[in-house]
Amino acid sequence: MTRTHYPIGTPGQPWGAAEKAQWLAAQNKKRSYQDEVVAPLRAYLSHNPALAQAAEQLEYGQLDYSDRGLGKYPLFAVRSRNWQAGLPVVLVTGGVHGYETSGVQGALQFIAEHFTRYSGELNLLVLPCISPWAYETINRWNPDAIDPNRFFVAASPSQEAAAAMRFVKDQPGNIIVHIDLHETTDSDNDEFGPAKAARDGIAPEWNETPDGFYLCGDAQRPEPDFQRALIEAVSQVTHIAPADDKGCIIGSPVHQEGVIYYEQKALGLCGGMTDAEFTSTTEVYPDSPKISPTQCNLAQVTTICAAIDYVRGCLAG
Repeated sequence: MTRTHYPIGTPGQPWGAAEKAQWLAAQNKKRSYQDEVVAPLRAYLSHNPALAQAAEQLEYGQLDYSDRGLGKYPLFAVRSRNWQAGLPVVLVTGGVHGYETSGVQGALQFIAEHFTRYSGELNLLVLPCISPWAYETINRWNPDAIDPNRFFVAASPSQEAAAAMRFVKDQPGNIIVHIDLHETTDSDNDEFGPAKAARDGIAPEWNETPDGFYLCGDAQRPEPDFQRALIEAVSQVTHIAPADDKGCIIGSPVHQEGVIYYEQKALGLCGGMTDAEFTSTTEVYPDSPKISPTQCNLAQVTTICAAIDYVRGCLAG
């Protein structure tokens, strides 16, 4: 049930340092970044000679939350080993919101099962878990009560967003595709929406949770045929979210089946951190009774592959 009053703070008053500290003290580790992300990634590369030939694992930064007693988190990316500056670049990001599990696991599955198929034709760059502390605590925010997916901006206060942006910017070549992997969950209305409202001292917003998969494209780079190709591919894996009775999904107008648009750069979203011509943010609904965790991961993988296949077709034509 959606909360009408969040248990931290005073309604109508933004949080200060004390409230943020109270919120942080209530968080606890529920799963292991090391066991569920880092170790599998290393195993893929060490046990699959073809993948080890095609891909290299890089540590692109480290989150340091030692001053809060939370330690340090190394950040990893997988990149085409034979990077060719003349080839277009495909960027995949997952785990910007750590609680959105299939975003992380889908990125890992793509690396394990499909990276070798495309590497050599394009430069591939995958950041599977941008927010590891949030992955472990199943959170939308980082320990500073900041949503990284609103701070892919210059001088970002989010360590997670800043590290990813620095690394991506340093890679040579033209990024032509960016797929950012996300989920929409029941907890958006039950926990994270009310927490945001309490933090900001505003009234909670509520939008009906869409039952199914959908995409958030960039309003400045809509590419409707590209979005349609992704939706058609994913529809073979899971159901596509319908519009509500106002013709919207989470308050945004539906422009075609399963597709809405955001001003991604203006909002500081991960999907807006590059000038990629073809960009889309996935939204899987893992709480639907119609879908399994396996299908959630597969929907993410299918989106990535469909995006690459679409662009390959454009380049060939």
